[in-house]
Amino acid sequence: MLLARIGLFGRAIEFFFALIFLAGGAYFIWRFSSSPRWEWWAAIPGFALAGIGLDNLMRSAAGDFHGMFFLGTLGLGFFAVYLSGRQRWWGIIVGGVLITLAFTSMLAGMLGVNETGGFLLLGLGLTFLLLAVLASVQWAYVPAICLLALGALVGTASTSTFNYLWPAALITAGLLLILQFARKK
Repeated sequence: MLLARIGLFGRAIEFFFALIFLAGGAYFIWRFSSSPRWEWWAAIPGFALAGIGLDNLMRSAAGDFHGMFFLGTLGLGFFAVYLSGRQRWWGIIVGGVLITLAFTSMLAGMLGVNETGGFLLLGLGLTFLLLAVLASVQWAYVPAICLLALGALVGTASTSTFNYLWPAALITAGLLLILQFARKK
């Protein structure tokens, strides 16, 4: 590593470490695929190491686009955890969040989009909607609808309108809660 810091190996050292990470990822993915029901945990380090390897390989070729590889492949690893056993529905949430972060990092880095908050909220809403549909988790519809609505509001071009609608919606919701509480007594 000292010789690499001096610059003796040039760009070859990046390729070498990328291969090391890809080999480690391949080992864990092989363990996962050989017994996905019992060794589901191996998908997480397997896809993480593969993502780091891909990230190192694509760093010079993809520019700002390269960070997406690590987050995206790690997200796929968590989806693989869910697919290995439907009782591990939590893998959908983590996988969806990571793939959403990969997508928003691509928007910010590669395409120069500055306002990615709306995309982030839409991606999180789609994640919970996917959880509700795939895993039949009924409570997931509530955060899905809220996040999708909030993402649509934040993502609109007329954010000045949003600056008035959001406080009005909060005040209205608060008044409805007070009225509902008063009716019960």
